[in-house]
Amino acid sequence: MRILLSNDDGYFSPGLNFLADSLAGLGEITVVAPERDRSGASNSLTLDRPLTVRRSANGFLFVNGTPTDCVHLAVTGLLEDLPEIVISGINLGANMGDDTIYSGTVAAAMEGYLLGIPSIAMSLASKEGRHFATAARIACELVERFRRAPPVYPMLLNVNVPDIAHGELAGIEVTRLGKRHKAEPVIKAVTPRNQTVYWIGAAGGAQDAGPGTDFHAVDARRVSVTPLQIDLTHQQQIALVRDWLG
Repeated sequence: MRILLSNDDGYFSPGLNFLADSLAGLGEITVVAPERDRSGASNSLTLDRPLTVRRSANGFLFVNGTPTDCVHLAVTGLLEDLPEIVISGINLGANMGDDTIYSGTVAAAMEGYLLGIPSIAMSLASKEGRHFATAARIACELVERFRRAPPVYPMLLNVNVPDIAHGELAGIEVTRLGKRHKAEPVIKAVTPRNQTVYWIGAAGGAQDAGPGTDFHAVDARRVSVTPLQIDLTHQQQIALVRDWLG
């Protein structure tokens, strides 16, 4: 099985290395990842300059661009053979609810999906990063399932794994995205050169975190698997907007 790996934390991140090592026995692994941390890059493509691809000492390819750039380059010409699955991660930190709009991890998987390839975004739901091995094992289980029972249509799965030992997991749950409160206020600071700068505030807490959501599943020590789609059309408002426009 040909497996393309990418991420948004950079080609040197421990999560990506765990993923590559764990999946090595399941297929032909190719890694194309950003040269630096591009967290929060969302689905941005670099269109104002050329991109370079270099190879690191461990064989990973790294690109001076975004996560989306990495997968787009790999699938549309960099690789001789198309991957059969794209996996992005393992991200250090959850990508649940509204996080998915901004996430470079999800964006890399989404690019694979847009190009017709089944794709998975893998995240470890903690900033401590104690159990990357658990998330890597879940990724292996999902890849094995894809191999045994290939989906009729490409799927885009957003997977969040509690940062606990694999034996402590309470199972896997198919979920919907929850919602967060609005973000915390920006943090204002003054540099030594007396220039005012602003840091984006932290993400808000979970607002919609009831049963069935990704937040609820992870809090209950279950792996959250959320199928995503790309269609942003608000179907319920089509008639409303048509009437409003007269």
